[in-house]
Order: sequence, then structure tokens, then C-alpha cells
Amino acid sequence: MDNCKPINTPVECRIKLSKYDGEEKVDPTLYKSLVGSLRYLTCTRPDILYATGLISCYMKNPTTAHMKTAKRILRYLKGTINYGLFYSTTKDYKLVGYSDSDWSGDVDDRKSTTGFVFFMGDTAFTWMLKKQPIVTLSTCEAEYVAATTCVCHAVWLRNLLKELEMT
Repeated sequence: MDNCKPINTPVECRIKLSKYDGEEKVDPTLYKSLVGSLRYLTCTRPDILYATGLISCYMKNPTTAHMKTAKRILRYLKGTINYGLFYSTTKDYKLVGYSDSDWSGDVDDRKSTTGFVFFMGDTAFTWMLKKQPIVTLSTCEAEYVAATTCVCHAVWLRNLLKELEMT
């Protein structure tokens, strides 16, 4: 993929992958290796977290559609090689968090996905993307579950910062 054409987004808009897409199977060892490397990279590149989480669901029986999506992430990384997180010193210890969800995003089990990110000052320092444990019946309910997950993490972070004497 050294000579691939770079692109601007890690995943196509409104992409719907499925376990039962009828595509040809690919080598699971190669696919797992690629997904594992991308998951490792999410430690410094939260912009690929959603796309990597999306393809991680299909490691048992990957198909050409799943591999194509994984290669798209590599093409995105090629075009954004200089992106990353910048950690600077600050006296602004204000904790700010954002959450979001999709509604019924997984085609196979109709579960939604929750994502959140927390900033301290202007630096993102913790983030998560996870499939919700329940099937929500509306977008409002999916957002409520996402907000609840985010608030639970915020309370935990606040207690951790209090323990570190960072009020």
C-alpha cells in the first residue's frame, strides 16, 4: 500500500458491513494482523477509532468487503501521516467530555454504537467507542444510553483526578 492513492476519510459515509454479505472469504490471519495493527494505532489516532471498531467485528470470517474497508483506512492514514495528538503543558485542568451514538448501526444485531472523548484543556486524553449492550428503540434512547455511559466515565475520571489532587 506504499503507492496507494490517499483519501480524506477513513470510512465511507453510511457504510453498512455485514457478516452475511455473500462476498468471497479472505485470509483471516492477514486480516487479524492488519486489524490488530490498526487497533494499536488508535492509541495516538482517535480519528480512526470508529472505522477500526467497525472492521474489528468481522475477524472471525472476514470477506473482501471487510478487507476493502480495512485498506481504505490505510489509504486514509497515507494521506494523513502527519496527523496525531499533540500534548502540551497547561494550567487549564477543566474536564470536558463529548458523546455521540448511531442508532441501530449494526446491520446484524441492530445494536447502536456509543462513542465519547474527554479533553483536559485542549488535549484529548481518553476516548472510547463501544457497541451498546442493548437494542434501543429510538435515536433518543440511543443518545440517552451514550450520555449515560459518558457520564459514568466522567464521574470515574473526576474521582481519579480528585485522588491525584487535581480538583
